[in-house]
Amino acid sequence: MGTLSNTYFEKAKTLIPGGVNSPVRAFKSVGGNPVFIQSAKGAYLKDVDGNEYVDLIGSWGPMLFGQAHPLIESAVREALADGFSFGAPSLKEVLIAEKIVSMIPSIEKVRLVNSGTEATMAAIRLARAYTKRDKIIKFEGCYHGHGDSFLIAAGSGVATLGTPDSPGVTVSTARDTLTAVYNDLDSLRNLFDSNPGAVAAVIVEPVVGNMGLVIPTEGYLAGLRALCDQHGALLIFDEVMTGFRQSASGYQGVCGVQPDLTTLGKIIGGGLPVGAYGGKAEIMDMIAPAGPVYQAGTLSGNPLATTAGLAMLNLITEDPDVYIRLAEKGNALASGIKSQLEKLGKRFTINQLGSMFTLFFTENAVNNFNDAKTADLNLFGQYFQGMLRRGIYLPPSQFESWFISDAIGDAEIAKILAASEATLEEMFS
Repeated sequence: MGTLSNTYFEKAKTLIPGGVNSPVRAFKSVGGNPVFIQSAKGAYLKDVDGNEYVDLIGSWGPMLFGQAHPLIESAVREALADGFSFGAPSLKEVLIAEKIVSMIPSIEKVRLVNSGTEATMAAIRLARAYTKRDKIIKFEGCYHGHGDSFLIAAGSGVATLGTPDSPGVTVSTARDTLTAVYNDLDSLRNLFDSNPGAVAAVIVEPVVGNMGLVIPTEGYLAGLRALCDQHGALLIFDEVMTGFRQSASGYQGVCGVQPDLTTLGKIIGGGLPVGAYGGKAEIMDMIAPAGPVYQAGTLSGNPLATTAGLAMLNLITEDPDVYIRLAEKGNALASGIKSQLEKLGKRFTINQLGSMFTLFFTENAVNNFNDAKTADLNLFGQYFQGMLRRGIYLPPSQFESWFISDAIGDAEIAKILAASEATLEEMFS
């Protein structure tokens, strides 16, 4: 029997490349067709066919307090009365900039943009201008948006397309993009040694979410900082995902390592499209109109997005215990699924840090992209579909982190674990 989701998807494919506006949404790596979402509230998504799902993607991270939080919704409704977009300065831009600077220890000045991709692209351009060098170093499996240089050995949806590098990326771009192995300081050291005085910046997800969740080993990020200092390169933390997800000061506030530049997104928009990059004033003052490095955006600092983002950040500062609650929920899910796997005699790998989580269908420890690629994608697809049938919406890719929101309570945890147990037993019993 057909569903409205299938009907809409077939129509979408005639109008939109692949039927989706972001590749991972097409369910290619998990099989079947995507479900079309009608609405979201709290811990739940509802599709166009009336099915309800516990939400474990949270719009890919922004929904720290759950979908459509009433205080954020109220703030946006109030802002609507003043207009949708100005294309001119507004106080909201100043207020959210002030809030970000007060919360992130390394950021002295910040520029608002419209997406995480914009933020990382601008940060790389700025780093090249500041250092007067051309090459950048990124890490295999890290995804920093769809800018040309970031699609070299990228993670996220790129990894499941079967093409690690995207056609359309020029040879010269690839030549200036060096790739290291995450959690391997020697691989980074070798790149610096073989490209003396040529590296402008190292860009890294301090906690990786786009090869599935991968956690930095002890001392790794401090090692990155030391190598960048030694070789005169800037260190860029891509905290589009981890910014305000792991703590009120970003993951840099947890690990104690300060980058030169930080990129942000997701949570700072409260669910609306937004991005930002910031860092030391000396570097940021090179951005036009203060300096010569050009970057602009018609909708940057949009009053609705800044309103939602400011409301979100205020919620965080007013409720700092949210991170304790989120960690408890993450721990409960991790220990519950681990027990289920042990009962079935399976030794799959669970990486969990606070409210971020990935179950890898591999017995290997997962500390980098090569480790992640040992996961059995067919098994993940089976698990995803089994969970979806039982009312749990997971990221439709092995190479994406799950995101837990504060709206998920004991009842939802119990529902997730019950669905997981039934699905795993269906797969392996």
